[in-house]
Amino acid sequence: MNRLERYFLAANKWALVVLLSAMAVIVFANVSLRYTTNFSITWAEEVARYLMVWMTFLGAGMALRMGGHVAIANFQEMLPQAAQRALRIVILLLLLVFCAIMIWMGKDYMARARFQVTPATRISFSYIYAAMPIGFTLLIVHLLLIAKSFVLENRFAEVETDTASISGHGEPTPGLAANRD
Repeated sequence: MNRLERYFLAANKWALVVLLSAMAVIVFANVSLRYTTNFSITWAEEVARYLMVWMTFLGAGMALRMGGHVAIANFQEMLPQAAQRALRIVILLLLLVFCAIMIWMGKDYMARARFQVTPATRISFSYIYAAMPIGFTLLIVHLLLIAKSFVLENRFAEVETDTASISGHGEPTPGLAANRD
């Protein structure tokens, strides 16, 4: 894995950590305040919901990278090796087309919702819908980074659990890997 890819993965991971942490703090604070002071933060549920939406779209690429999305491998495994690779190429191309369509649709949603505002925080829904094109763009990047190993070996990438490996010092610690062979 090259240095640029490591930085990309680390940035993606930290974005997820920050979003999850913010969501947990907001929900915890709201629940604590509700039960200790009988006061509830009016915007807490809305912000937590939208953080979860963003976390889902930003995390989908990481799940794809590990082979964490739903897959049916039985049909592929019945085919000869050359047909398996051809099928994986078709799957890769279909995923790229699907992601491109979703980016286009996400931009359309953003444009349509730019004048609508959220009920509690009064921010434009276009910021919420921006998660869709950004998330699917990240999905394309992750897909392209693992495309060769997926097509040739039906192997997904290992996700490093040690972000200190970005510096290039020492061996990276392998994380979860979904090897479907």
